[in-house]
Amino acid sequence: MLAGAAPAQKHYNGYLTPGEFDVTTVVEPAPRKGDPRYETDRRIFVATRALLKTPRGALATSDADYSPPALMRDFSCAVGVTLTPQTAPAVLRVVGRAGIDTGAQTNLAKNFYKRARPFHIDKGEICQPKSELGDSFDYPSGHTTWGWTWAFLLTDLAPDRATQILNRGRAYGDSRFVCGAHNESAVEAGMASASATLSLVRTKVAFKTDLEAARAELAALRANPASERPQGCEAEQALIAERVMPALPGGKR
Repeated sequence: MLAGAAPAQKHYNGYLTPGEFDVTTVVEPAPRKGDPRYETDRRIFVATRALLKTPRGALATSDADYSPPALMRDFSCAVGVTLTPQTAPAVLRVVGRAGIDTGAQTNLAKNFYKRARPFHIDKGEICQPKSELGDSFDYPSGHTTWGWTWAFLLTDLAPDRATQILNRGRAYGDSRFVCGAHNESAVEAGMASASATLSLVRTKVAFKTDLEAARAELAALRANPASERPQGCEAEQALIAERVMPALPGGKR
């Protein structure tokens, strides 16, 4: 799957209408050569190449798959029950439809800023074939946008698991600069783009209807003792808790 395109959801339309929102008026402009943020991104990319051959790098490689089944798998430990398109179709429907909106806004910003990916600026390996990224741009991160869309809405559906879900969403974004496919600033922008877009999506009547159906579905799935529970959650949590941001001059994170 090309990183510049949203996962296919051909049978859904988004909740927003074309032209209703423009995230480029909200998200900070992409860093430019000579800006402190630009140089910080470069240092982070170079410093994190060593993580690729670690278990955290393996998680970043796994997170590079942002198909709906993969994202449902990735958030299963955080929610506490195995999520699949078959067991949680209403959850997939509301997140998939909202994700059309968040993905469209991030792509709008990508094409507006046209920022090069980090491996086009400095030499370094990344966690996925560079051909998968095509000619798509860096800022904001589309993967992070999708991951944060899932985290944002799953938190609404299972607020008692908010800490676990949001931590997984943050780690999913971090995986993109660990991978080397994105600059760290693009990850932050992806989260901001998704949050801003979802603030408007949440006002739509159709969204509220779909969200309530998903809420009932997920509550029943979690309450059912026969529901499959995810495996390997302790190991995943240990990886998510690892510090992946290198120490940088000026105290950035």
